[in-house]
Amino acid sequence: MAKRKQLDDFRVPFSNGDKGGKVFSLADFDPAGKPFSAGSKQADRERLMAYAAQLDEMQERLHAQRRERVLLVLQGMDTSGKDGTIRAVFHEVDPLGLRIATFRVPTPDEAAHDFLWRVHRQAPAAGELTIFNRSHYEDVLVPRVRGEIDADELKRRYAHIRHFETLMAQSGTAILKCFLHISKDAQRERLQARIDDETKHWKFDLADIEARRHWDDYQLAYEEALAATSTEHAPWYVVPADSKPHRNLMVAALLLRMFQSLDLRYPPGKESLKGLTIA
Repeated sequence: MAKRKQLDDFRVPFSNGDKGGKVFSLADFDPAGKPFSAGSKQADRERLMAYAAQLDEMQERLHAQRRERVLLVLQGMDTSGKDGTIRAVFHEVDPLGLRIATFRVPTPDEAAHDFLWRVHRQAPAAGELTIFNRSHYEDVLVPRVRGEIDADELKRRYAHIRHFETLMAQSGTAILKCFLHISKDAQRERLQARIDDETKHWKFDLADIEARRHWDDYQLAYEEALAATSTEHAPWYVVPADSKPHRNLMVAALLLRMFQSLDLRYPPGKESLKGLTIA
């Protein structure tokens, strides 16, 4: 009997900086896999609802306590489901204390600063759960594939990212990074669906086709970036993303496990309120 998969089987080996380390390949992970499925799409949705209710309670404690910070990073190729994951996983979570930050092409003002300047401003505050829908990793992926930075600059940026995430972790931020791993065939189907449905045209960008032409280059760029920046305090997890319900379920399970590892409690009751009666 095959051994049942555990969440940490999908964790990218921890980086040893620029000194090398365990070999990591995305080819070892099946994007169509459903290792944590409850057996059917409906069963997966029902389990997700249970997770979502628990996440709502944990996030409320986080916000009430205003001590810890939580950062969820979502990265992946176009159509891998970053937006869909957010809608599905957090639909039960009170928006109070929840914030989503999206990083697009840098503005002229952002480009005039170091690449982490715009990112640090979006880091979660005490009591806040922040989701990066794309992130600082865009700056070691797109420029690399386009040949805009050389190998030395790439290594420097990896180091800057590790130091930046160490700073956040040491300042009380729990960090979870999920790479939504979609297959090239599944991406083709989702892109075509956007073209065939006029109500989805707003989601389609011709730049997606250009990026698709460099699929192999992006896969290699992701492999190296994940391997260089997966650390004990900011681990990367590869999430099979061809199945939307399973993708959502796995991200929710990872995040719930992180929340449960934190000492999240409601603040102690106030003596001044004991016995108070509202007239």
